[in-house]
Amino acid sequence: MAQLPGIGKRTALRLVLHLLKQPADQTDRLSTALEQLRGTVKFCSSCHNISDVEICEICANPKRDKSLVCVVEDIRDVMAIENTGQYTGLYHVLGGKISPMEGVGPQELTIDSLVNKAKQGGVKELIFALSSTMEGDTTNFYIYRQLNGLDVGTSTIARGIAVGDELEYADEVTLGRSILNRIPFEGSLKAN
Repeated sequence: MAQLPGIGKRTALRLVLHLLKQPADQTDRLSTALEQLRGTVKFCSSCHNISDVEICEICANPKRDKSLVCVVEDIRDVMAIENTGQYTGLYHVLGGKISPMEGVGPQELTIDSLVNKAKQGGVKELIFALSSTMEGDTTNFYIYRQLNGLDVGTSTIARGIAVGDELEYADEVTLGRSILNRIPFEGSLKAN
């Protein structure tokens, strides 16, 4: 049996056995749905979130605050923050964090398009909402340095999220308060 990327042999075997026990039409529908998924789901050309159209519904929503951009590691973080109902700005999905140990440098992430977005104007603040890890902090600092000379404030979400925790596992109340009570990154925002 062929190995499926990202899952162990036992898990793959369990999946195959489960599918073999299902009615043939159900397995056929799953197969068709997976083919359609690969053909229709793409990344938003503005924020890199998943979408079935060129610009996702968050970026296209006229009620969203386009001057505020929350920078996240991946799509699961967008979903976690959206579930709080506390954030009304836009997002930018990096697609990971800088991690030299794993061979992930700035060029593998969507940092260039984020910096270009900031250079085009209209963005007043970037909220760094990356995990509180060495890689997250390194990525935040790298982006902060790339914004040097631009009139864009930066902040990080409040550290109500435990250091080392992933955003997708944080409870909604803590995550919502972290967004609302964000703090300046390296002293870049003026106190209210």
